Amino acid sequence: MNSRYVVLESFELVADAEILRLKLESEGIPVFLKDANIMQAQPFTAAATGGVKVMVEKEDFLRANAVYDGLRRFALDKHGNPVVCPNCKAARSERHFMRKTLRDKLFPFLEPPKYRCTQCGMITKGHS
Repeated sequence: MNSRYVVLESFELVADAEILRLKLESEGIPVFLKDANIMQAQPFTAAATGGVKVMVEKEDFLRANAVYDGLRRFALDKHGNPVVCPNCKAARSERHFMRKTLRDKLFPFLEPPKYRCTQCGMITKGHS
């Protein structure tokens, strides 16, 4: 792989990666989707391939990440407030699925809530 490209984000669904690709390209940022064809042919291989990767050039990464941040919907708690990272205090967490058990792999919505901070990467348990 050409080392001038980096992964901006990976998705389990090709459609999600395509939405981000279209937005980035509309902002003048060149993008390609790695493993999109594999995911379309064999959608159940998402875990094995790491999903569809949205690849951008290294020099465009910060600008692409800013565009992506404008599209993201960060996690909210049960009261509608942003989930705040206990480590870095950023309100930039996303729902995170561990999928350790077969039940959680088949029914991820039943897994107890966990959140991954997009700023520092810390994974925390959600509060009921």
